[in-house]
Order: sequence, then structure tokens, then C-alpha cells
Amino acid sequence: MPQISYFLGVIIRMFYRDHNPPHFHAVYGDYEALIDIAKNELISGYLPPRVLGLVIEWTAIHQNELMDNWERAKNQNPLLPIAPLV
Repeated sequence: MPQISYFLGVIIRMFYRDHNPPHFHAVYGDYEALIDIAKNELISGYLPPRVLGLVIEWTAIHQNELMDNWERAKNQNPLLPIAPLV
């Protein structure tokens, strides 16, 4: 599962040919969550509230890039890195 971004201890990953809806995995320590890209909301899993807020903020900034990577992953193309939250 390729890592596409990393910020403040949060690893953002996306699987190739993953199931719908378009989403990514956010990992923070022992916690993992799936985030819906279009709705910018938690699908499943858990992140501490402060970390989830940062991931939601980052997603809002990078929704188009995330959707582009989702399409790339579906087509087995290399994923592009996305800038971290600064």
C-alpha cells in the first residue's frame, strides 16, 4: 500500500484497486481510519479527535489530488505524492 503523504505523525496510504467509495487510509500510531474522499468524512476505524480534525482539514485542501490518485490506483498507475499539512 503506497504512502502518498506524511504529516504530524500521520501516514496517508492508498491501496491499488481498492473497493468503493473512493477513500484512503490514515494511520497514526496504533490507530487507523478510512476516510471518504468525496464526503471528507470517516468511513470506519478511529483516530483521536484532534488527529481526525487535521486529516479532515488536509483532505479538504487536497480532494482533487486524492481523487486523481484514486483513479491512478484503479488503473494500476504509480501514485503521486501529496504535500503534507504544514
